[in-house]
Amino acid sequence: MSGKRLEGKIAIVTGCGSSAPGWGNGKATAVLFAREGATVVGIDLNLDAALETQRIIEGEGGRAFVSAGNVLDAEQVKSFVDDCVKRFERIDILVNNVGGSAAGGPVELDEETWQAQLDINMKSAFLTCKFVLPVMEAQGQGAVVNTSSISGLRNTGKNQVAYAAAKAGLIQFTRATAVMYAPKGVRLNSVVPGLIHTGVMHRHAEKYSIDYEELLARRRAAVPMKCMGDAWDIAYATLFLASPEAKYITAAEIVVDGGITSVVGLSYA
Repeated sequence: MSGKRLEGKIAIVTGCGSSAPGWGNGKATAVLFAREGATVVGIDLNLDAALETQRIIEGEGGRAFVSAGNVLDAEQVKSFVDDCVKRFERIDILVNNVGGSAAGGPVELDEETWQAQLDINMKSAFLTCKFVLPVMEAQGQGAVVNTSSISGLRNTGKNQVAYAAAKAGLIQFTRATAVMYAPKGVRLNSVVPGLIHTGVMHRHAEKYSIDYEELLARRRAAVPMKCMGDAWDIAYATLFLASPEAKYITAAEIVVDGGITSVVGLSYA
């Protein structure tokens, strides 16, 4: 389907830049939202990455305003949200795309890494929702889409318990908050990516000490569709949940994984 499904909407996208060359989930989502008519308000730790996203959007005739910021800092998040409301007088969509994984089980992980995983994968969404939800409630409408992971649904064969726990927590945070805000016209849902081929695959290979090409082959073989998804698959699922087409959907998850969570006995890294 084509068209301007988000015409006139103000959409915040966290992690709007790509942390590696190519298309990351946040970058693709920001560009797709702009193509669908939204004004994108992006925030990213890396200003250069955010500005690259802005250049792409503006080069296609869209509107984007980006800034550097840490969504783990409550004061920075509040200031960012306040600035957005001051400039546009509303916030229609919030996409919480920030996240990251760390290897290790309870014994191997140190306390700092454990806490950092909970922070980047859950606290980031908590803080943005803390300041954005009152704006949406006052408007009587809004849509929040949080990016989780299939690691939050089942054991995927990776030893990354902090990441898995945080992504599971994010799903339940989304569900519980969605129920609270359903009578107020605000919807919250999760996109749950599976194996997505982005530029960070090189870092994954290094993290798990696996040859890059071997890693790609193993991940493709593990998926029933025999291929990985890409950032645009996540962006389109996010677009649907943020759009009026999903007006009766809240407290739900869209799993974008090529069928992998229906397979018994995974073997990949």
